[in-house]
Amino acid sequence: MIKERVAPAADASHEVIGTGVVNRNAAPASTSEIRRVSLARFAWFVVAYNVAVIVWGAYVRATGSGAGCGSHWPLCNGEFLPATPQTQTVIEFTHRVTSGVSLVFVAILLICCWRRTAKGDWPRWSAVAAAVLLFNEALLGALLVLVDHLGGLDRSPAHALFLCLHFGNTLLLLAALALTARWISSGGRRFSAVRTPYLTIATGLGLVSIMLIGMTGSLASLGDTIFPADSLRHAVAQDFSSSSPTLLRLRVLHPIAVVIGSLYVLWLLQAFWRKQERSTWMSLLPVTLTGQIALGAMNVILLAPVWLQMTHLLVAEMFWILVVLASADQLSATHHSGLPLSRKESTGPNWSLGFKTADHISRGGGPSS
Repeated sequence: MIKERVAPAADASHEVIGTGVVNRNAAPASTSEIRRVSLARFAWFVVAYNVAVIVWGAYVRATGSGAGCGSHWPLCNGEFLPATPQTQTVIEFTHRVTSGVSLVFVAILLICCWRRTAKGDWPRWSAVAAAVLLFNEALLGALLVLVDHLGGLDRSPAHALFLCLHFGNTLLLLAALALTARWISSGGRRFSAVRTPYLTIATGLGLVSIMLIGMTGSLASLGDTIFPADSLRHAVAQDFSSSSPTLLRLRVLHPIAVVIGSLYVLWLLQAFWRKQERSTWMSLLPVTLTGQIALGAMNVILLAPVWLQMTHLLVAEMFWILVVLASADQLSATHHSGLPLSRKESTGPNWSLGFKTADHISRGGGPSS
């Protein structure tokens, strides 16, 4: 009986030093944890960087600088570096350069996810989705340049269609990047989908309604840029006048989408509160929703100045990311990676005083493998 409790030397993974047991596997586990934390921080940095790139893209549209590089893509006015750039050229060229850097960051994230995660881990596939969506983002941006000959003031239906598709793809890109960062940050946990058809359908429809808020908002912003109003009364009259351009009459779709999307957010909050679950996403979601509604009202009252449009978009992106993360938590359940208890405990330092605990002793009396 005594031999069973004082046989630490039988386990080659432990050494007795003084009165403590040092786990040889602790160093590799610590290195792996450091790499995971570093990758998680980089993933969140990529999310923040892409948010900034998108906000700058809104500045390009709001200032009518979309034609700053002419109808050339990817070159700027047919040159790799514009020789005598004007203000609009600098704005558009900066957007293209930062977008190119984003491609590099996402490529690095994709490679790191495949090298540092195991087969079947969700961050691998969300990183792949982010890379595909970013490539599609560049393609849609190029098409916007090629079909737009009026510096962001093109009134054609094709321009409005490409703008909606472009912003919808942007939201999906942010969702993929945010989920990648979230799942990497979760550490040794895996996620499994909750197989509830009602919950899945409701969440899917809710996310689509939030996307429609952004897409209709991009149309409203385009209408504010192309057809600026000189007063609030004039702006409201434009929305309901049969003689107004179609783009202006479509602005009423934005507040309708806001009401529908807000109902989904309230349902999401109610579902979490009913389960008595608390998370960072849940605490920030009501704040960002209230801020978005307030900024939207200010946009209407102040006739959509550029700085307010950019602030509105920034909060909208934060709101979208929070909704995606909260929805993912609603649809998934977490569980540990499934290692046996003895294998799990051997990955960290053991500070027992020279003896193995009962969990490290096999039933046959010898050390556990």
